[in-house]
Amino acid sequence: MERFKLYKIMKNSGILLLLMLLLVSSCGKNGDGSDAYGNFESVPVLVAAESPGKLLALTIEEGNELKAGEQVGAIDTMQLYLKKQQLLVSRQVLHAKYETLIAQVDAQKVQLKNLEREYNRILKLLDDGAATSRQKDDLEGNIELLKAQITSMETQRLSISAERNSLDVQVSQMEDQLTKATIINPIDGVVLQKYKQAGEIVAPGQTIYKIADIRTLILRAYISGSQLSSIKIGQEVKVRFDGSEGIEETSGTVTWVADEAEFTPRIIQTRDERVNLVYAVKVSVQNDGRLKIGMPGEIKL
Repeated sequence: MERFKLYKIMKNSGILLLLMLLLVSSCGKNGDGSDAYGNFESVPVLVAAESPGKLLALTIEEGNELKAGEQVGAIDTMQLYLKKQQLLVSRQVLHAKYETLIAQVDAQKVQLKNLEREYNRILKLLDDGAATSRQKDDLEGNIELLKAQITSMETQRLSISAERNSLDVQVSQMEDQLTKATIINPIDGVVLQKYKQAGEIVAPGQTIYKIADIRTLILRAYISGSQLSSIKIGQEVKVRFDGSEGIEETSGTVTWVADEAEFTPRIIQTRDERVNLVYAVKVSVQNDGRLKIGMPGEIKL
């Protein structure tokens, strides 16, 4: 009888211990589990050609680290250069015409002053009867003709000045295009993909390479509707990822939360999760070199 009681007590104690272990294990899993899953991505910049022509040089390879403002290539500018030289010659010709007209106008104005002085002298002589009305009329006609010629030359001068200004604008356009034929890297970052090689023909707007600053990566993850109220922009969250020694953890900042739900993307493999509606979120994470683009990550709120 005593043996039976002792066996019953031990049996009940074992069951109680087992239940406690299961409870602790369950709590531990819930406490350590992640709240959202996704992948790390960058914010790439597509560097495109701004000028058409043959790509004479492109000194980059995928994986190269580049600095902002660094020259990495050049497009053939021979035709642009020749066009600019032609415009400069035309501008010099117009400038010469402009200067010639100014000299002619100055000469005409001197001649006009002489005629007006002669006209005043004739008027005095006419009063004294020492000149004729014909002389007066001839001088008046010559003065009016000279004034008309001066007006015409002034009009031509203004026209040439406007044409010269137009050429100046065209020269500036050529210089701008020549500048754009030089490929300048826009940001500090790593070349992710190279689309063109030296010797190929490029068109304006055609992508030459893709670069991204990987010092900061974006973890795009997905949360359920029930989690939406517990996350907001600017919130600090824990970010987990696979490291060399297992799961590693760092911090991140929520920068964006989708305002519309979507079906869970294919990167979430569980059937139950794929059929659910979720909200996408972006978490900005400082990268010390351990994170890679495309690597899976997790968020703990």
